[in-house]
Amino acid sequence: MKNYALLVFLTFGIMFNAAAKTSSDIIETAIIVKIADEYVKIKSSELTPPVIEEILKQYPTSKLGGAFKNDKGEFKLIMVLKSGTRKTVYIDQHGNWINKR
Repeated sequence: MKNYALLVFLTFGIMFNAAAKTSSDIIETAIIVKIADEYVKIKSSELTPPVIEEILKQYPTSKLGGAFKNDKGEFKLIMVLKSGTRKTVYIDQHGNWINKR
């Protein structure tokens, strides 16, 4: 009889422990959120003159494959190099290069 009571308590303990662990894992997972910069596609005519000057200095033989802008005034540019490969670069509205990974 004592063995059955011990078995019942052990079973309930394992069930409640498993339920508690699952709910805490769900709460921790829900809290972790990564905020990413959202870039919106723009026309190349919307680039500022300092940005255009820097592009021509750094990439004189490349073509602009795409231009994007975020709320901070930073540009994400997709450059098509002479070899045909694409390179993504970041620059602010004043022509300062930004290192992002």
